[in-house]
This record gives sequence, C-alpha cells and structure tokens, in this order.
Amino acid sequence: MFALVESGSITKMLSGNRGITIDGIQHPRAIYTLWTEAERNAIGIYEVTIDTSKKKDEKWYTNTNITYSFGSGKVTGSYGDATAKPHADTLYTSQDETDGLGTEGDVKVEGLKTKLIRTVKSQAAGILTKTDWYVIRKTEEDTAIPSAITTHRRAVRSKQAAMETSITNASDTPALETLYTYTEQEDGSVTRPLGELPTLE
Repeated sequence: MFALVESGSITKMLSGNRGITIDGIQHPRAIYTLWTEAERNAIGIYEVTIDTSKKKDEKWYTNTNITYSFGSGKVTGSYGDATAKPHADTLYTSQDETDGLGTEGDVKVEGLKTKLIRTVKSQAAGILTKTDWYVIRKTEEDTAIPSAITTHRRAVRSKQAAMETSITNASDTPALETLYTYTEQEDGSVTRPLGELPTLE
C-alpha cells in the first residue's frame, strides 16, 4: 500500500494497482514496482509501513482501525489500543425488560467464557462419540466394555470438567488468553495451561 503526500499531509491512499496523475503528469502503475523508493518519494508517493505493536489476537481483542500519519519522511499506519472482548456474559437489565428488549437476568450477549466452555463440551462429545458403540453394544448385547475404554471415557469427562473449571475461574480476558497460549517446555514439548482432552492412541 502507498500514500500520496502533498504539502506534508496524506491526501490519498493508493493500492498500487493503477497509474496516477500528479501535477498533470500521468504515471503508469509500474512506478510502484520499477521505480526506486527515492524516485517515488520525489513525486510524493510513499510506501506505507504498518506498525503492529498494538495489534492483538482478534480471538481475544477488538482492534482499532488503522490510522495513517506522515512524519520523518515516511508514512506509518498504526493501530490504537485494542479492547479486550468481554469474558463474562452481558445480561438484560430491568430497564431492558421495561423497554421490551429481553427478560432481566437472561443472557443478552455471550461472553468468551460461555463460548469457550461450549467448545470444550463439543470437543469432548466428539471424542466420546468414537467409543459410544461400546456402550450401545453393552446395552443391547450385554458385551463387557473393555477396561481401557471405560478408563478413557472417564478421563475425557474428568479433563473436560477441569478445563471448564479453569475457564470459569479465569479473572479476565488476558487470563483466558494465557490458558490457551502454547509455550515450549524444557523437554521440548509444546503445551498450554488449559491442557488437552485425552484421545485414544
């Protein structure tokens, strides 16, 4: 991306895929690829540098739009301070109920915790589904369920409960992000504080 700077101010953002007329002179789009940076700057065209230092993971945060500025001979696009997405549910208030928008105490907007716990439940159900047939066979044919399968299914449910508790107990959005952040351990393994649901080998 490029910007046209005139009299020290950005007057137009340029995609670089078409030519441009400056001071009555038509320049082809090749100026963006064949001209040197100095040649482009001489006619007021600057390549935009994006500063992502304030950009955060959009799973957890809402980033601002990029704002562009010109200074020290370069154009920079910068993000503002990101806003953490709500970790808890937003509930309808008594005023909302009075206004006919919803029932007081019901969930108005789901927070991250609710969404993450729903995902954990779905993942656990998906894993358990793979061995449900043992349970069905036991019910229909009275065939014993292998102990390894029983142990596995208990482990899945236990880990599911522990993961849901960790999510519920997270104090804020950064704490939730930490639960899901993978880091390399001394033994070379890559793990996250939340852990993983067990799967059959």
